[in-house]
Amino acid sequence: MVIDEAVQARPAPALRPYVAWYTGYRQAGIAPGRHRGLPSPYLTMIITIDDPLVIEAHPDPGQPGGTYTTLVGGLHTVPALITHDGRQSGVQLALHPLGARALLGLPAGEIGHLDVCGEDVLGPIAVELHERLRAAATWPARFAVLDAVLTRACAGRHRPDPAPELTEAWRLLVAGDRTVADTADAVGWSLRRLSSRFGAETGVSPKTAAKIARFDRVRRRLVTEATRRPSYGPMDRRDGLGLADLAVACGYYDQAHLARDFRELAGAPPSQWLAEESRFVQAHGDAPEAG
Repeated sequence: MVIDEAVQARPAPALRPYVAWYTGYRQAGIAPGRHRGLPSPYLTMIITIDDPLVIEAHPDPGQPGGTYTTLVGGLHTVPALITHDGRQSGVQLALHPLGARALLGLPAGEIGHLDVCGEDVLGPIAVELHERLRAAATWPARFAVLDAVLTRACAGRHRPDPAPELTEAWRLLVAGDRTVADTADAVGWSLRRLSSRFGAETGVSPKTAAKIARFDRVRRRLVTEATRRPSYGPMDRRDGLGLADLAVACGYYDQAHLARDFRELAGAPPSQWLAEESRFVQAHGDAPEAG
């Protein structure tokens, strides 16, 4: 029997400054495979339900692969490689980097480019989440568990919020509205101060954050096209956008710039990535934009 489920939900309103969305997934009876966990403007938290998560290669090449019941991943610039034997299930959370202090009790910069066991960051809360998600019978019930446990965790944190200048700088850079120099001017900081404070808080430089966000925009557009028209290819202009159009729409200088960034951040050109991830893309689509 083949099971292929994916359900997305927004967290409770109190959690939305920290968590963009939940994605529940369960697959069984499918062919063994490998999935690229791509860079994005969000930290990743995964709580498994049945089988552990198997990481073949982490973004940090010095970190050996392993298995995880719960995992928290920082911002990164190369894909993680995740394998499965035909079965996998869990809930993936997209965490706002500047909300990491409230949710995790530490700045995102402390786990930049790393994947860590959830227990090492959240302690007993990670164990509770895993046990209660396993016991819940439906996706709405699992999401309700996340809402309850994480709301309680945030209420117990007493960490200062990031400086408002950092919050505004992140917003401008991720939106693609400003250069790094213009962003520093807009928030009233020197370029040196912005770079230092931004890197310590998020784990990446302002320039890298803007690069990841731009890549995430074009990746989403590719997913939208592939989900809407399964025969769509990234170079196919029939009924849709080609890469040159996407490059302009997503803030790249040109198609060559897009192709270089995509190969660097995804580890493959767009056409290869879509072909390799076709089952994942077609089954799961993409997460909604956070609001």
